[in-house]
Amino acid sequence: MRFPSVYAPVGILPLLLVVRLAAAAATVTVTAAPAIPSDEPQFKTTHLFTSAVLNSTNVYRAEHNASAVSWNDTLARFASDYLSDDEGGCKFAHSGGPYGENLAMGYPNATASVEGWGDERDKYDFSDGGFSEETGHFTQLVWKNTTDVGCGRRLCGDRGWYLVCEYWPRGNVLGQFDDEVGKKEGAAVAVRPTVWWMAWAAVLAVGVLVC
Repeated sequence: MRFPSVYAPVGILPLLLVVRLAAAAATVTVTAAPAIPSDEPQFKTTHLFTSAVLNSTNVYRAEHNASAVSWNDTLARFASDYLSDDEGGCKFAHSGGPYGENLAMGYPNATASVEGWGDERDKYDFSDGGFSEETGHFTQLVWKNTTDVGCGRRLCGDRGWYLVCEYWPRGNVLGQFDDEVGKKEGAAVAVRPTVWWMAWAAVLAVGVLVC
């Protein structure tokens, strides 16, 4: 059986469209979503960015019986260097590096980006764990063996902020999902409201042969 090493699913492309039918004729009103703020503090200010990523990541990890991760400057530099490439820095694709990697683009802040990954747990089958393209961000996020995270960000014009997070040790190792992805502690998994903003996401899946 072959497993994908990388996937980049098309995300949500919302457009608010209101159609009003008048007595004489139909009138179509198109309302564009508000512009994504380029000066969002969680992206512009380093300590707020770091705190937002760590706090939101560790909330999900605690809920799934995984230890808190620590910020790793080496991982953060790797992500930032990848994003700083003038030709490919805003290309929505994986770096191909040695770490676990989650990508997100178009969310209003860092917290919402991580929540976009974490909320994939609503689709994860805890009774028959394994990798899937729909839940790969979540499983990397709460992978118990992962101890470090480091992220970079870049503003990519009207596509908004591009977030890249690196994880070590990398998760999504085939054959280890049952041990590494814990069920949510306490109450049933909550479902957050669907967000309106433009968002894309991708996750690196590690294909490891196990005996």
